[in-house]
Amino acid sequence: MRGALWWGRLVGPALAAVAVLLIEPGTAALAEPGVPVPPGELQDGRNTGKVSAADRDLVVKVRLAGLWEIPAGDMAQEKSDDPRIREIGRTITLQHEKLDELARAAAKKLKIKLPNKPNADQQGWLAEMRDAADGEEFDRIYIDRLRAAHGKIFPAIATIRTSTRNDAVRKLAQQANQFVMTHLTLLESSGLVDYAALPAAPDPSAPSKAPAALNPVAQTQRSSLSVPLMAAVLAGVLAISFLLIRRDVKGRRQTSRARRSYHYDR
Repeated sequence: MRGALWWGRLVGPALAAVAVLLIEPGTAALAEPGVPVPPGELQDGRNTGKVSAADRDLVVKVRLAGLWEIPAGDMAQEKSDDPRIREIGRTITLQHEKLDELARAAAKKLKIKLPNKPNADQQGWLAEMRDAADGEEFDRIYIDRLRAAHGKIFPAIATIRTSTRNDAVRKLAQQANQFVMTHLTLLESSGLVDYAALPAAPDPSAPSKAPAALNPVAQTQRSSLSVPLMAAVLAGVLAISFLLIRRDVKGRRQTSRARRSYHYDR
């Protein structure tokens, strides 16, 4: 098994190039008949536009993904007895090596400092895999941890892809999105994904929690309700003020009359 891993490392760069050609944006190939591949050559990635904190965080997260998924893929080739799992691990490792190159290139343009080791959670997942028995126990942990991680990063990438002002970040987000979709498909092809245990999507009938700026319908509704409400409140305040003033004036008149009457009686 270690000999196979050494051989994979030897020919890895060539295989990675082939793998990237299959998924690289802008290639003429189609993922499926009639299903287009985003034309990545239309994005120049020159690093123009403001870079937000969320943009920087995404570049760091892409780097972190490779720091733990590459060694996890190496373990899959060593510890799994299933040829399909070993192939999934090998492919994800090779593709993450390429994605890591893209992330480091983007970070250099953007002057973002990248980590050099996995974070605490990722180190914990790797420890689980190292401690797992070879074969089915390892396979289950490997697929579960990677599928969960890809499920979390997928919407985060989409958010940055649609919101960033910086074209270098936009290009990396689009590339990372294609890698993640590929990895999700590979992991699910193992037949080990427990779909019932995955987080459920939010109920579409539930009230939206989007900010007013992102929810123009709700904003319009609130605006249309606020005008008559404010008018009613203002009318109530004016009415109460009028009654209080009237009562005060009436009281003053009664006091004045009482004083005059007292003066005349004397």
